[in-house]
Amino acid sequence: MDYKDYYKILGIEKNASEKEIKAAYRKLAREYHPDVNPNNPAAEAKFKEINEANEVLGSPEKRAKYDQLGASWQQWQQTGRAPGGFDWQSWSNAQGSPRETNINFEDLFGGGAGGNADFSDFFGTIFGGGMGGQQAGRSRARAGQDTEHETEITLVEAYHGALRAFSNNGKRIDVRIPAGASDGTKVRVRGQGYPGMNGGPDGDLYLKVKITSDARFERKEDDLYTTVPVDLYTAILGGEITVPTLAGELKLKIPEGSQNGQTFRLRGKGMPHLRKSGHHGDLYARLDVRLPAPITPQQRQLFEQLRDISEK
Repeated sequence: MDYKDYYKILGIEKNASEKEIKAAYRKLAREYHPDVNPNNPAAEAKFKEINEANEVLGSPEKRAKYDQLGASWQQWQQTGRAPGGFDWQSWSNAQGSPRETNINFEDLFGGGAGGNADFSDFFGTIFGGGMGGQQAGRSRARAGQDTEHETEITLVEAYHGALRAFSNNGKRIDVRIPAGASDGTKVRVRGQGYPGMNGGPDGDLYLKVKITSDARFERKEDDLYTTVPVDLYTAILGGEITVPTLAGELKLKIPEGSQNGQTFRLRGKGMPHLRKSGHHGDLYARLDVRLPAPITPQQRQLFEQLRDISEK
């Protein structure tokens, strides 16, 4: 039988790190997964080959044994022993059936890679459980692959919570996005991903939230920042100004002599905490003092009098 170059199958160098192996496997597994390539025998065969390569290179123990074998495969086939006296036959017989790979399939496919877990004669001969062309594994129940979609909501919807409707296999799904959601928040809908295989559970749907910008507010975690215009006379004499919030407008009293750029903190008027019911961030209102323009002759006269008084 032919020697299998697992490094070549994953498209990585022989000195690749565990992180590089995992990344290469994930990329290829997504590309050739049976759910993505239905009724495609070539993709299914490639997917099995990728899984086999990861089974070996993803296990430090198997990888070390495989690297020892290396180019000595032909000699081992003829003699049953590799250079240095290592007895591969005895080692493979002691291993039994192949074990689960150390990749966390739940991160990638929601609990299982999908498809058949059988490996090649090459794998079985070296690692056991497949001698004489027998399959190294058997069909097992596999959880379906998770799927992810992005949805946009407004800042107002993020404040109050929102509802989004989707169609999955002709079935309407209503997904509630909780109040306090932010960019990147994921809402999990169980059992609405790809179907499972061999009796395994269906995968999950993850709805990834994107918040559209709001011209009135800047959001920093659960706090909101807004700029409020105020006329010169109110800033000088003090008075009430109207401040917008996501729950409606409110009145804020500012003291006399308030300065341009001065910021007032309104406790509890920011975004709701995603995981703390009843808790909110704060709202920071920054004053934007507006000068009268143009000014009337009478206003000019009064301003000149005010200037003269202040210079005395």
